[in-house]
Amino acid sequence: MRRALILYSSNPIYSQLSTTRAPPGYVVFPKRDGGWIPPSSSYQPPVFRMRNYKCTLPPPLGSVGAASDSVANRPKMASQDEQDPRISKISSAIRVIPNFPKPGIMFQDITTLLLDTKAFRDTIDLFVERYRGKDISVVAGIEARGFIFGPPIALAIGAKFVPMRKPNKLPGEVISEEYSLEYGTDKMEMHVGAVQAGERALIIDDLIATGGTLCAAIRLLERVGVQVVECACVIELPELKGRERLGDKPLFVLVSSD
Repeated sequence: MRRALILYSSNPIYSQLSTTRAPPGYVVFPKRDGGWIPPSSSYQPPVFRMRNYKCTLPPPLGSVGAASDSVANRPKMASQDEQDPRISKISSAIRVIPNFPKPGIMFQDITTLLLDTKAFRDTIDLFVERYRGKDISVVAGIEARGFIFGPPIALAIGAKFVPMRKPNKLPGEVISEEYSLEYGTDKMEMHVGAVQAGERALIIDDLIATGGTLCAAIRLLERVGVQVVECACVIELPELKGRERLGDKPLFVLVSSD
């Protein structure tokens, strides 16, 4: 008779796995559909591993005024000596799933960060502490994960939240900006009248890779006379050099992958 050995973990991810009893002769690795995998199966369970991150925190954003917006005073990546202790918890809460959504992609999964209430709160707090009192009236969130981080930041600093959406998602009249993908192009849209000329905006997303969507968001806002104060992301993939595409526009990130 085969016996099943089931390992338990305090990790919240494990609580989502099936708790049904394995049939006789089956091993105990549960599939996502709630079934069980027989010993003779060729099924290969997914591999999860944590990405190594450099925990970095740029210096505080300068006070509002001409001097703070000069190139010389724009924030750069800080050295590891300038870390905030909360960032190590944030970086350890981010899961990386290889070969998703297609082979060769290392998907940065922030859903595990959202499961950790302390790490999620610290993420929002770090952004709020940076932007509170900086006369920012617009937080523009990039679809889709920018919608997770943007609204709580906007509420905390007293700004409105403006969604930057994919084509044909907004019901009203829109203004759009086209940007390049690896193969072809895409568009980003914003409601006409959502922002006014002269407003100061923060652009938020979960991750910067090549920087294409952030650049499109910057152009879209600047076309209607909005001043983009800074772009902010939880994660940066520096090997894809998205920061360079932003030019002299400041970028604030919490963790940077190796």
